Amino acid sequence: MIEVWTWPTPNGHKVHVALEELGLPYKVVPVNIGAGEQFRPEFLAITPNHRIPAIVDPDGPGGQRIALFESGAILIYLAEKAGRLIPQDPAARYTCLQWLMFQMGGVGPMFGQYGHFHTYAPERIPYAMDRYAKEVQRLHRVLDKRLSEAAYLAGDDYSIADIATFPWIRFPERRGIDLNDYPNVKRWFDAIAARPAVQRGCEVLSERQRKGAMTDAERENLFGNTQFKAR
Repeated sequence: MIEVWTWPTPNGHKVHVALEELGLPYKVVPVNIGAGEQFRPEFLAITPNHRIPAIVDPDGPGGQRIALFESGAILIYLAEKAGRLIPQDPAARYTCLQWLMFQMGGVGPMFGQYGHFHTYAPERIPYAMDRYAKEVQRLHRVLDKRLSEAAYLAGDDYSIADIATFPWIRFPERRGIDLNDYPNVKRWFDAIAARPAVQRGCEVLSERQRKGAMTDAERENLFGNTQFKAR
């Protein structure tokens, strides 16, 4: 059974959804990032980057144990293990990987920076707030154009590219986005949100999500100097 070391964030939900879609048995190992559990030795033994998610599969390639971090790499691994959600045709496969990398290098980091400077930064920096707001809008336009050409990001078929991107599009109001302004993204989003496996994946650890204002300890663990210590 695959161990999933995770927390209910967009990057965590990518892996939860993929596992549900693929029907692979898994065990959730919560890593409370607000409480600093990502810095514990047992987690660092799996991922030196102390970021969720990470997986351990005791039945990896050749029947050997494998540990993986980075959500994009995990999605590729799971799709290849199950033989689904990644195209077999070489050209279609590269299109899928292209949009997966678009999420990993663009959507995730830029949306994350928007959230940091608009919600969590200790001081309001208008330049940063404006920069990331415009980048979030631009990335939505890129997605909308692509989804005007195809049903899903990789083409006609739902894939790990969609699974990677969907959790970051949830709660658009938090980023000042109205999905009605991006009709092709909205059509795509609504279709994916209706999938039972997606709904199950997004419920993983939902009861553990922080409610209310962030504490000083949580802020330190997530954004303070604790994360920069040599380990």
